[in-house]
Amino acid sequence: MQDIRAVAFDKDGTLFDFHATWAAWAQRFLTGLAGGDADHARALGVAIGFDVDTATYAPDSPVIAGTPGEIAGGLLPLLPDWARGDLIAHMNEQAAHAPLQPAVPLAPLLDHLRAAGIRVGVITNDGEAPARAHLMSEGVLERFDFVAGCDSGYGAKPEPGQINAFATAMGIDPRHILMVGDSLHDLMAGRAAGVNTLGVLTGVAIAEELRPYADAIAPDIGAVPGLIGLAAPA
Repeated sequence: MQDIRAVAFDKDGTLFDFHATWAAWAQRFLTGLAGGDADHARALGVAIGFDVDTATYAPDSPVIAGTPGEIAGGLLPLLPDWARGDLIAHMNEQAAHAPLQPAVPLAPLLDHLRAAGIRVGVITNDGEAPARAHLMSEGVLERFDFVAGCDSGYGAKPEPGQINAFATAMGIDPRHILMVGDSLHDLMAGRAAGVNTLGVLTGVAIAEELRPYADAIAPDIGAVPGLIGLAAPA
């Protein structure tokens, strides 16, 4: 990839390992919603493609790449006492305290990119507030030039609005931007925006699923410097 001047990262499954971060969290979250009723928790899990007993996600789970609204839409039929807005707000508040597992040490990678003049952003289908809370908890929020969630006013992936907003905010032509993500939503948004795309394997999708929309595939985001012509971080 030549002349990359900005990199946009997805968050869950990309900056943070998806299974290590969200499997145990989902078990606790659904059990709490169910008031400790194991059968109800299992039914809630089925509604969003999550097996509470094995702590695993189905490949089409909306938790993987969907918005909080999409996840709430799956849960609400089983939660008659909850209003949609209240459930989304509760989900965002709980998600802000998820036990994060970075895919690679984030600060050295981001510092290396920024030292080379690369602008960096986060584009996620999570809400912006929990996304910022996650980045702050890892001590890397201030290293990002741009953070957009599904509720930031630019739409959500797989539509290209968030990436277009990043390009505009940075003043960089899409041809010089790299979108890095672990899901088809990420890479489809990148293709729609006319940017370069890198698929990483720290989410649920396998390489064969991502390849049709990826210019390259890598095990994790640690490959980014080499792919854009930089030396590895010291």
